[in-house]
Amino acid sequence: MVGGEAAIIESVRPVLAAMGTTITHIGPIGSGQLTKAINQIIVAGTYGAVAEGLALGLKAGLDMEQVVQAVGGGAAGSWGLTHRSSNMINNNYPLGFRVRLHQKDLNIALGAARDLGVPLPMAAYVEQVETGLIGRGYGDEDISAIARTVREQAGLECSS
Repeated sequence: MVGGEAAIIESVRPVLAAMGTTITHIGPIGSGQLTKAINQIIVAGTYGAVAEGLALGLKAGLDMEQVVQAVGGGAAGSWGLTHRSSNMINNNYPLGFRVRLHQKDLNIALGAARDLGVPLPMAAYVEQVETGLIGRGYGDEDISAIARTVREQAGLECSS
């Protein structure tokens, strides 16, 4: 996700290639940063929705492995569901992408949204959840720890 003049992007492409395999020129300077912010908004919504869906299934006593298998192949399928649902089901959040780093990026997205007059209620909710997690000492856990708060609000076992 890169912004800037096309000729300059091409001249630094070898340097960018050393950092990642997919280089997408989005547009003028700032476009890459805004695209990253959009990514973080979508991640926030996806993880929040996965956490809520799984909390409902856990509270109902469903076999959550079967639930994930059943919904993962359809429209509900996502990277977060496939790769982080076990964290959320087991209430264990080993490091992947830190809550505090996602919150930093989400605040950039929320600032851009405010500047452009775009309401982001889901992203704002997740940012509040992340603020609470950081305040409770969970800022270095994977962002799937959003489920920690959702589980607690659902009356599922609380974490220490």
